Amino acid sequence: MTKDAMDEAAKVLAEASEVALVCHVNPDADAIGSMLGLAGFLAERGVQVAATWPNDHREAPRWIEALPGREHVVVPGKMPKRPEVVVTLDAADPKRLGGMIHLLESAGTSICIDHHRTNPGFAAIDLIDPEASSTGEVVYRLIERMGGAPSDDVAACLYAAMVTDTGRFMYEAAKPETLRVAAELRERDFDHAALAQALYEDESFGFLKLLGLALARAELDEELGFVWTHLSRKDLEEAGVEIQETEGMIDVIRSAREADIAAVLKEQREGGYKVSLRSRGGTDVSAIAERFEGGGHRLAAGYSSGVDLEESIAALRKALRDVDPSDAGA
Repeated sequence: MTKDAMDEAAKVLAEASEVALVCHVNPDADAIGSMLGLAGFLAERGVQVAATWPNDHREAPRWIEALPGREHVVVPGKMPKRPEVVVTLDAADPKRLGGMIHLLESAGTSICIDHHRTNPGFAAIDLIDPEASSTGEVVYRLIERMGGAPSDDVAACLYAAMVTDTGRFMYEAAKPETLRVAAELRERDFDHAALAQALYEDESFGFLKLLGLALARAELDEELGFVWTHLSRKDLEEAGVEIQETEGMIDVIRSAREADIAAVLKEQREGGYKVSLRSRGGTDVSAIAERFEGGGHRLAAGYSSGVDLEESIAALRKALRDVDPSDAGA
C-alpha cells in the first residue's frame, strides 16, 4: 500500500456525497466491523452510506447485534445501482463479492481496502496492506489520513475487527503497532466486555451439542500432521444451528498438538462444503486455499468445495501432500 494510494482514497472519500460499502460473502467480524466502522465515520461527516454483503441477511451472525452502525446495512437488492463511490472491505478477490461484483463497474470510482497478501488489486484505488493485522486496522489508518478520529461507535466496530482477526491478539499478526492501535481504540467509551462476550461467549446449547458431534468425528492423519472433521446440513438442522454460528469451531480442532493443519468442512445449503483451514505455524494454508480459488492468511484461510465430502477430503489431502517443505513457515 503506497502513501499516494492512501492519499487518493482519503481525498475521494472526503469529497464524496454517496458511498456504497460491500464486504465479502460469509462475512466475519473483520469484514463487518471494518465496513460498519467506515460507514459510521462517513455518515458522521454527512455522507450518504449504504452497506451490505452478498449473503441472505436473515443468516447474519448473531454478534452483529452487538455492533453499532447496523442502521447503515441494507439488503443487497436495496443497494444503489450506480453509486458515486464503492468501497470493498476484506475481500481478497472480486469473486468474494458475489452478486455485488457489478458495483465495481457501475460505480463512479472504486476503492479496495484489504490486508490479504493474496489480493491481486482489483479497484481503481487499492489500499492493500499485508502487514496489517486486519482490514479494520487499515480503515483506522485511512480515518487518520482523512484528518478524523473514530467516535465511540466507530471505535467499537474497528476494535471488533482487530480483536477477532488477531485471535484475541494471540496470532502472529498482533504486532506492537497493532496493540498500540487497539489501545487507542480502547480509549473510546464502549463496553469492551459486552462486545467480547458477544463475539466469543454467546453460543446456543445446540452449538455445544454440535461441537461434541464434530469432536467425536475428528480424524487425525499423523503422516500429514492433519486433523479434520465435518458437519452435514442434517447435523446443522437437527441442532438448530446456522452455518455461520460454527465459525469458532475450527479453533477447537486446531488445538490438537499432534497436527499442524486443521480443517472443518461444513455442508452448505446450496451444496458443496465450506472449508476452514488453520495452521499452528508450519504451513501456509493460504497457499492451499488458493488452489481451490479461496484465500486468507498464512495461518488462517478457507475456500468453498463444490464436490461431496469424500472428494473434498481427497483433494485437500493431495494438496497437503504437494506442499513444498521449503515454504513451511514462509
